[in-house]
Amino acid sequence: MADQFHGAWPALLTPSTQDGGVNVSALRDLSTHLLEKGIGGLYLCGSTGEGVFLSEPERRRVAEVVMDVVNDRVPVIVHVGTVATRHAVALAEHARDLGASGVASILPPFGRGLEEIYRHYEAIAAAVPDLPFYPYLFGGEADARSLMSGLLERIPTVAGAKYTGPNIHELQAIVGMRAIGWTIFSGMDEQCLFAAMVGSPANIGSTLNLMPGVYREIRSAYEIGEVLRARDLQLRVNRVTRVLQDYGFWGALFEALRLTGLNCGAPRLPRAALPLERRSALCEALAGTDFTELVAM
Repeated sequence: MADQFHGAWPALLTPSTQDGGVNVSALRDLSTHLLEKGIGGLYLCGSTGEGVFLSEPERRRVAEVVMDVVNDRVPVIVHVGTVATRHAVALAEHARDLGASGVASILPPFGRGLEEIYRHYEAIAAAVPDLPFYPYLFGGEADARSLMSGLLERIPTVAGAKYTGPNIHELQAIVGMRAIGWTIFSGMDEQCLFAAMVGSPANIGSTLNLMPGVYREIRSAYEIGEVLRARDLQLRVNRVTRVLQDYGFWGALFEALRLTGLNCGAPRLPRAALPLERRSALCEALAGTDFTELVAM
């Protein structure tokens, strides 16, 4: 069983070239920048990393580049979820060969009930029996607690999950399913503090590409009992997140990174880039928050 992971983990954005490919140079720059910010780990090719919009060779390349940059400085979990189970298995085997700390997968998008989800996850986990496996609980019709209970019975390498949802009560219940070697990552940036308060030891999120230091400080403040400071930081970073959401989250996130000097291209279709005519308005809206200070943390 894996040790419990801790801290603030960016759900690493995958920088794009003009034709939607992987910008390797920008990927190295972003990964290096985040490591210098004291992150707890990295999560690759998830929904933020647009793994489902990349080809299998591109996803392999992302993992290879990031693992080379990281060089064992922090743990790395590779998201391998795909529509076809056999492709997810191949990506999991590749992640293992690179030395990843674990693999994760979204729910199969065309599953029709728990049994199909179990078979999909069992095949991935069985292909890499030496790696911890983390389901990505995001959407779908399956009850998260029932799903995790069944997975614990059937897959010995399940070591936690990434839980992206607003139900803190449900998150707390999943956190409490095991005491040792168990990491339930919270996936809603807006609720980082509140997830920590119910026992989630780590968070994975999109805006951590932009402001990883503030999430590191939220956790640090909470852990030493400075709850009001942690709350203040959470509310301040949430104002930035709300601006990004108001301008179309994915396009605004890429543009906000460009404003900080990290040119990562644009989101891949079908996600929309921020229209050129809205760039100045986004910049003005961000200036009305603590954006500059939070990015610098």
